[in-house]
Amino acid sequence: MSRSPRFQQIKNHIVEKIESGTWPVGTQIPTEADLCKSFSVSRMTVSKALRDLVSVGLLERTPRLGTFVCQKKAESPLMDIRNIADEIEERGQVYHNEIINLKAILSSEDVSMRLGLMLGSQVYMSEIVHYADNLPIQLEHRWVNPDFAPDYLKQDFSQVTPNEYLVEICPLGIIEHTVEAILPPLNIARLLEMDTQEPCLLLHRRTWSQNKLVSAALLYHPGSRYKLSAKVNI
Repeated sequence: MSRSPRFQQIKNHIVEKIESGTWPVGTQIPTEADLCKSFSVSRMTVSKALRDLVSVGLLERTPRLGTFVCQKKAESPLMDIRNIADEIEERGQVYHNEIINLKAILSSEDVSMRLGLMLGSQVYMSEIVHYADNLPIQLEHRWVNPDFAPDYLKQDFSQVTPNEYLVEICPLGIIEHTVEAILPPLNIARLLEMDTQEPCLLLHRRTWSQNKLVSAALLYHPGSRYKLSAKVNI
């Protein structure tokens, strides 16, 4: 008999069922009453186990329907920038992307403000959907100042991500992040294969190298598949 607390035994049981594939994504797990009976514990003990698994993204509770196995959310650090391809592969998933747009444009008022350029300046624009195991988890809409990345449009971004390329030629100096929750416009929802009523995490990012503003990006993530985290030493 395990010496671990009963709520931990329940958690271990559920995790084993999920990781073994016995309970794939979308499976409704036994009710709290059934788990109470199976483990001879109180409802409070079962609730704690389920809350812990919900908090780490393994389960999701749907009012009046039950508790279900959910797709574990991808996670990125909010206070840093990492290559999304590396993040996905480190989780044991297969990365690929789809290039929607890659071209030179004349900056609108919004883009000019983001990059600190005159209205109508030439900028490079890329729009790429990033996938983990064939599931879209990020739409990256990026604008780049061509003065600092003149060969940006010549890159094969199916082999190297824009972030990976820019960090190599323009070492990071300053990062600016702003996050908001939105309901995605129809075109964004279609690219991310999500419903327009599902919350979407939108990360506004600007990056500087040697005090020069190099790039601005809008990074859209389905709220059910992605989370951002931050760890700060106080």
